[in-house]
Amino acid sequence: MYGKAFAPEYRGALGELSVNSSLEEVLEKALEQRARAEQDGSALESAHAGLAVAEASRRLGRVAEAEDAWRKSYRAARRAGDEGAMAWAVWSGGTLARQRGALALARRLLALAAELAERGGDIVARGYSLAGLAETGRIQGDYRAVGELHEKLLAEARRRGEARHTVWALEGIAQMHRNTGSYDTALAMFEEAAAIAEQSDDARGHAWALRGIADVVSLRGETERALELLSRAERTCREMRLVSALAYNHKMRGNVLFRAGRHEEARDCYSGALEEFRAMGEPRGEALARLGLVKSLARLGRDGAETAAELDELSHTLGGFGLQHAREMVDKARAELGLVTAGAGTAA
Repeated sequence: MYGKAFAPEYRGALGELSVNSSLEEVLEKALEQRARAEQDGSALESAHAGLAVAEASRRLGRVAEAEDAWRKSYRAARRAGDEGAMAWAVWSGGTLARQRGALALARRLLALAAELAERGGDIVARGYSLAGLAETGRIQGDYRAVGELHEKLLAEARRRGEARHTVWALEGIAQMHRNTGSYDTALAMFEEAAAIAEQSDDARGHAWALRGIADVVSLRGETERALELLSRAERTCREMRLVSALAYNHKMRGNVLFRAGRHEEARDCYSGALEEFRAMGEPRGEALARLGLVKSLARLGRDGAETAAELDELSHTLGGFGLQHAREMVDKARAELGLVTAGAGTAA
């Protein structure tokens, strides 16, 4: 039903690159191709190569380089008069904005990318841009607004047999089910995503799906299985140099260990993830790792007043990203730690 996964963000002369190509390899080849295209005066090839530079840099956590690259790609695409290439560049910029926690900017850029893609007749770019909008809304906790879009994109991806997008949509919908307590449905969807990703040779999608499965089975008390799944995903992240995915993997390992009452190990995992997020300039991940670290330190005997003060700061920080469920996340932490009555907060 599904063919081999492909990476449409690698375009033009770089179109032969695999979805599983190491990011260092992609970056090296893209920089070389961009230099050749600029020397040859080919604006469109420069735009294509610049997009690959932007995406490899973003996934490697090199935020400044990614920002510069997507803007250069957009300017080259505009010189070439290619609205499809312009859409891909703006999609990359919107995805970077989401990664950096600038969710309002992400929505604006991704909406513009979808508009450019529609005008340029690039169906895939439009799909990726709409998917980006759906993911941004999901991260903000606006499930009612984006749930229907996720389902629509899943149906379209299944109909066209696009493995990578099917995996993405399944994971997004599964995450919403997980966050609203429908664990059986979430687990089934994460497992389907993992199976499709494995069959289509989508290593990145498989790693993210394993992380989702680990989260749900951990909630059921299956700690060792969850840790083994995360170890499998971590190997892929390291092989492909998926810096952001690796940091989120480590944060999830902290979650699993914390749930199991292994607070010292959890503290160490959260601390490592925190440094990884800081190094790549990903403030949303940094704030979530800090939340886990605060809870671990509290369980290890940290002063309650210090814990409460940091939770207040985190509530403000997470709220600043436009996360609708931020207050509930922090309130739940306060309740768990006995800093408020148990009924004061609800689960995110």
